[in-house]
Amino acid sequence: MNRLPPETPMRPHTHGDPAIEIRGLRKIYDGIPVVDGIDLSISGGEFFGLLGPNGAGKTTALRMLLGLTPIDSGSVRVLGLPIEVHGREIRERLGVVPQFDTLDIDFTVEENLLTYASYFGLSGSGLKQRIDDLLDLANLESRRHATIDTLSGGMKRRLTLARALINQPDLVILDEPTTGLDPQARHHLWRQLRRLRERGVTLVLTTHYMEEAQELCDRVAIIDAGRIIACDSPQAMIVAHVEPWVISLNAASARQFIADPATLPARMLEIADTWLIYTRNPAEVRAELESAGLAHTLRAANLEDVFLKLTGHDLRE
Repeated sequence: MNRLPPETPMRPHTHGDPAIEIRGLRKIYDGIPVVDGIDLSISGGEFFGLLGPNGAGKTTALRMLLGLTPIDSGSVRVLGLPIEVHGREIRERLGVVPQFDTLDIDFTVEENLLTYASYFGLSGSGLKQRIDDLLDLANLESRRHATIDTLSGGMKRRLTLARALINQPDLVILDEPTTGLDPQARHHLWRQLRRLRERGVTLVLTTHYMEEAQELCDRVAIIDAGRIIACDSPQAMIVAHVEPWVISLNAASARQFIADPATLPARMLEIADTWLIYTRNPAEVRAELESAGLAHTLRAANLEDVFLKLTGHDLRE
């Protein structure tokens, strides 16, 4: 049985070397390509975001990355190894934070970590120190002997992250890790993820929170209809795809401008009952609105604006 030595450091993949290499990846269901020729390289130590609307192909791509779904064509190399040949070895070096908690409600916080460690054959005196370190990282030291049903949603997500790190992974996959968390719990988890990145761990994040991706990720890829339609740093994508300023106002106020678009020299987009006005000259647009006595707000463009422009803004189930 493998034993975890005391105070074993994290084993980050060498910076600059690709932690993930995907070439021509395809998956077809019932004649329809769900993943349609993805090419992607993620460097060791990078915090990478994979974004896309529901049904875009993110989950299928992740499952192929983890060796859980067969590849129809193309190749996936993780930590330098082909997933088709070395799937088990690769998974021993991965940490996965699933979208939904899978903690064992019959065990305490500490027992959940001990049980998960046993799946990797970990034991010995070093394991106790490892669990102590993870409870400290998750800010759950005082809850060591608590049962799962007594934890808040934020505590459960932090424990799920700690559990994913028990094997000291080189690469951590995070599937919508902050869904359902309140802002305070979300920011606490962000702080933990930044600490991991500082230690050289490669992180791959899927999220529907564009603010989260913009705040955390070095680069993001937007996938739609099984294809990557944009990939760059969040700031570079904002500069490349949208105007720098956004003015928002309610639909009732916007209707008079829709009747005569020439009165407003800017691109407009309707989202639910709000209209967004994209412009490089906010002073000119605001003067028009203020002269009409219309309430509005002004903000800088962000990653969500890029996402809406590239993928469309219709609601997808």
